[in-house]
Amino acid sequence: MAAAFRKAAKSRQREHRERSQPGFRKHLGLLEKKKDYKLRADDYRKKQEYLRALRKKALEKNPDEFYYKMTRVKLQDGVHVIKQTKEEVTPEQLKLMRTQDVKYIEMKRVAEAKKIERLKSELHLLDFQGKQQNKHVFFFDTKKQVEQFDVATHLQTAPELVDRVFNRPRIETLQKEKVKGVTHQTGLKRIAKERQKQYNCLTQRIE
Repeated sequence: MAAAFRKAAKSRQREHRERSQPGFRKHLGLLEKKKDYKLRADDYRKKQEYLRALRKKALEKNPDEFYYKMTRVKLQDGVHVIKQTKEEVTPEQLKLMRTQDVKYIEMKRVAEAKKIERLKSELHLLDFQGKQQNKHVFFFDTKKQVEQFDVATHLQTAPELVDRVFNRPRIETLQKEKVKGVTHQTGLKRIAKERQKQYNCLTQRIE
């Protein structure tokens, strides 16, 4: 309650205003307040302490003092500047760096070869159109067998699956088991797109 009364009493007090610079002293600028004086005095004392510490350091300095940084520093326009030294590479270091470069290139080559082999094993060495690169040759004894030859009948599969070189089940398998995996058109397009992407990646790595 006492704090509330004090606040109420202060609210009725007369407003305190800082005294301004008298008219005949306007040419001296603004009148310095106590807070301005404190800032100026603190800054002055800080600078005096710094100068006192420098004088003490100069008086106590050993004229025979030496440290290795002196060999790399020179005085330029009153400022100490560190000389930039060029790194000299010895023949042994150069040979070691070249050996490391060769080892790194060999390591990347082996890793790239492994990636290519992995992609080839996943894609079963198929080309972009889903056709086998090598030709499948059938041999017959007579011309009559050649004329009566039917690829779907010989491979025991459906005519729609003849052009496929992967996942080509026989008619017996189609009759006994149900079709597994994606069957709708959207899923098949997505799978074909992913397979095409893998083929492009494989081609880039081989080239």
